[in-house]
Amino acid sequence: MLDTLGSPLNLVLPDRLAANVRDFETTLRAYDLGGTVYFAHKANRSSALVRALATTGAGIDVASLGELQHALGAGIGPDRIMATGPKSREFLWLAARTGVTVGADSVPELAELAGIVAAHGLPRVRVMARLSGFASTGTTVLSRASRFGVPVSALDPLWAVLDKHREQLDFHGAAYHLDTNGLPEKAAALEGCLQALAEAQRRGLSPRAVDVGGGFGVNYLADSREWEAWTTELTGAVLGQRPPITWDGHGYGLRNEGGRLRGALAVYPAYRAVAGPAYLDRLLATASTAHRRPLGSLVLDNLYDLHLEPGRALLDQCGAVLTRVEEVRDGLVRVAANSNDVALEAHGVLMDPILVPRGEPRPDDGPVEVFLAGNLCLEADLITRRRVLLPRPPRAGDLLVFANTAGYLMDFSAGSALMQPTARTVAAWRHGGDWRWCLDERYWPVTGREETG
Repeated sequence: MLDTLGSPLNLVLPDRLAANVRDFETTLRAYDLGGTVYFAHKANRSSALVRALATTGAGIDVASLGELQHALGAGIGPDRIMATGPKSREFLWLAARTGVTVGADSVPELAELAGIVAAHGLPRVRVMARLSGFASTGTTVLSRASRFGVPVSALDPLWAVLDKHREQLDFHGAAYHLDTNGLPEKAAALEGCLQALAEAQRRGLSPRAVDVGGGFGVNYLADSREWEAWTTELTGAVLGQRPPITWDGHGYGLRNEGGRLRGALAVYPAYRAVAGPAYLDRLLATASTAHRRPLGSLVLDNLYDLHLEPGRALLDQCGAVLTRVEEVRDGLVRVAANSNDVALEAHGVLMDPILVPRGEPRPDDGPVEVFLAGNLCLEADLITRRRVLLPRPPRAGDLLVFANTAGYLMDFSAGSALMQPTARTVAAWRHGGDWRWCLDERYWPVTGREETG
């Protein structure tokens, strides 16, 4: 495939997405909760993945006009689409025209949406109000500042616009968007949403759902000891207790101030004991600070559906990026791709690639530590700033395959720079005992899947 389509090359596995959806749905059923798993489209642009999603019971969270058009064109009905994120007037118009659910971030957005519905004589649009600024029952604010959502300390304007536009807006529930992996913050936000929905009911509104957003995470390592060993060695290198293990002594957020370690490790936790559906389970099992009962039980007591918007977690094991080795010299390996094609550094994810050699190993070949550089004429174009250990020295023409890159790492940052080619994407699936593949845009779940002979 790489010889035909060029390097870099993205590979996606649509069937795996459906399995991940089922795992999240199983967790919801364990708490007797209804609701929808909305795939966060921004995590990957693949048509094959979205078309595979259409065959499941899941929905999709779209954050742009283009993503909404893509989802509709892939066969996902409006009743399974949630429109979120910053919205242009055109985005709001198509959302209202097609009847998708709108996750609104502000009171002015709701007012603008109501105006579009009224001006064009459209049916009521179902809306979810995103909230922010949650606090515990004490005085400690647990959630960090966010530009997404209406502050829970100032909800009167929200109730006013929903009351004023009852003929245009159908208030479905509350949601939140937190850029954190912290469970206490997520739990405080869920409890805050339940409190806000109770107030909505007192004001005569009829909410039916709460949306806990995304951030369920992926575990990239099978063994926690690998992660602990690497972070320990990085700390020693930053303090000068061992030779550097990163390019130009990069500390990933750590620094040496007079022999003392300062800063914080600014990378994604590559080993996460609790991630994906297990993280959702842990969230729902967390006790409410006000009621001392599991949050999942409180959602069920109120007969609310629970929606969620996983991106990375639904794409766990759904894809890989293939690159060709172009040059090897002085401990530096240059590949036919750049740091936008395999955005490990941009998203703080540390992964070793898999070496796929072209030829037979030499008798004296053994493990080697190298840096991985990209194909742009920029000093900063490093696939990873840390030394990578490979089982044998790579040669020009070998492949380096980065596993589990479908979530954000594959094409979220990709673009055409210096006229270098961006990655084509292919979809692969099992058919009987064989693998089949096609270009991403040519994948449809019905193609060659129904034969019985």
